[in-house]
Parts: sequence; C-alpha cells; structure tokens
Amino acid sequence: MENIIKVNQLTKHLSGTRIIDAMTFQVKKGEIFGFLGPSGSGKTTTIKMLTGKYYPSGGEIEVLGFPQSKIGSSAFANKVGILSDHSALYERLTVQDNLMLFAKLYDMPQTKIEEALAFVDLADSKKKVIKTLSAGMKQRVLLAKTIMHEPELLFLDEPTSSLDPMTMAHIHNGLKALNEKGTTIFLTTHNMEEANHLCHRVAFIESGMLKVIGTPEELRFRHSNQTIKVIHKNGNVKRLDMNMDAARYISDMIEVDDLKFISSDLPSLGDVFLKVTGKELL
Repeated sequence: MENIIKVNQLTKHLSGTRIIDAMTFQVKKGEIFGFLGPSGSGKTTTIKMLTGKYYPSGGEIEVLGFPQSKIGSSAFANKVGILSDHSALYERLTVQDNLMLFAKLYDMPQTKIEEALAFVDLADSKKKVIKTLSAGMKQRVLLAKTIMHEPELLFLDEPTSSLDPMTMAHIHNGLKALNEKGTTIFLTTHNMEEANHLCHRVAFIESGMLKVIGTPEELRFRHSNQTIKVIHKNGNVKRLDMNMDAARYISDMIEVDDLKFISSDLPSLGDVFLKVTGKELL
C-alpha cells in the first residue's frame, strides 16, 4: 500500500531544546494512524511540521507527494484538513455562517455545508450561535469545517479531548465513516481506548522519540508475557508460560476432566506503553 506520509530522521529544536529526535515513520494511504504520547511528548510539534506550521531542524518530510518546501502551500491545503486545539470559530456567528465563510475560501456550494452538517448530525442546529453551544457541539462544528472540502488526508490533534462519552462516540463513528470512504487520518491522542478502537496502526512517542510502531494487536502480543490462564473446575486459577510444559499440563487436565476455562492473557495498550516507555499514559 502506498505511503502518503514519509518521515525520515525528523528533528526539531525550539529555544535550544531538542523537541523531536530523529523520528522516522510512514503512514499508509487509507489507514487511521494513531500518534500516542503524553502531553509535551512532541505530538503537536510533529503535526505542525507535517502541515507546514513549523520547519524541521533536520530530516526529511514528504506528504501526499509534496516535498518539504511545498508543504503548507495552497495546493497542499486543498488536499488536507487540519483540526487542532488552535482551530477557531466565530463565537457570535451561527453554525451555518461559520461554515459559509469557510466555504467561500474554497468556492464551495451551499450543498457542501448541508452535507457536512448532516455528517456530524448538526443539521438541526445550523441557526444556533456558536457561543451557545456545548464544547462537544463546537468540536463537531470544527470537524464539519475540516471535512467540507473533502480532503484526502486529515490531521486531527486530540480531537476528542475533554469530550463526554456520547460526543466522543459520535465523532468516532464519523471518523470511521470518513475512513471507509477513503480518507486517511493522522490522529494524535493520549487516550488508549480511543487508539485501540479507531486505529489500524499506532506509534508511541515519548520525549520526542518514537519508541515503537505497529497495529494495536501486534504491540499487545509482541510485548506480552505470553501466558495462559487456566481455571479449574473448583475455581482455582493457574497461570502458565506459553510453552510445551503448559501444553502438557492442559492436556493432562483435559484427560482428567478438570478444566473449566482457558484464556491467553494479553496486556492492554496502556500496559504496553508503560512497558516500552516506563511511564503511564494518563
């Protein structure tokens, strides 16, 4: 599958401090790629370099075929959507008026506004003034604004941070639907459940360094102790390393009919992050 984001030895210094340290990774066309790390780990700085807000101190970037020098150009902007904590709405205008202003920048018809509002389930709220909306509804308006021009690639920086579970689930469903239509999504988050639920692959970042990358399932298996939990009929639980001794033990228990349940224990994605970085992702 084609790589539409290519990052090689990416480095960034700010005020004499190395924020990003020789980072290398690729994002495949059509995937939801999760960039996981705690606050201050370098997630937002990386997105700013990938979208042309910051220029790298070292290394190379290519996004959608655009070389580093063209990232951030108008041609680039036509192909990407960016949702960050700096994304803004005009508080005194209505939902519809906010989207109309954005639509004019891309010379989009009114139908695009209606489609975007329907997609985030805000068609009935288009006449509401932004300042009267909840944080969750504002985030959905921002998402509508971000997808109106049908970008090939979405950059979403902590898109569900501080949202209630119902709004979060609604946004997750919307992102899955966009992805099914072919949109590639680069998502930063510190929410392991979100990453496990949404992402095809994830990367762990800590202190500006890329620690590990893979599918959630790969990472959980790769960093597991690979143990088996055996529950006997009397309720006793035994944990065994996954090896030939365990196989013989289970075979013996089956033979004497003293086996109630068997399962393999895999760590959570949060457990893997702790094991890889030595830190909990809160």
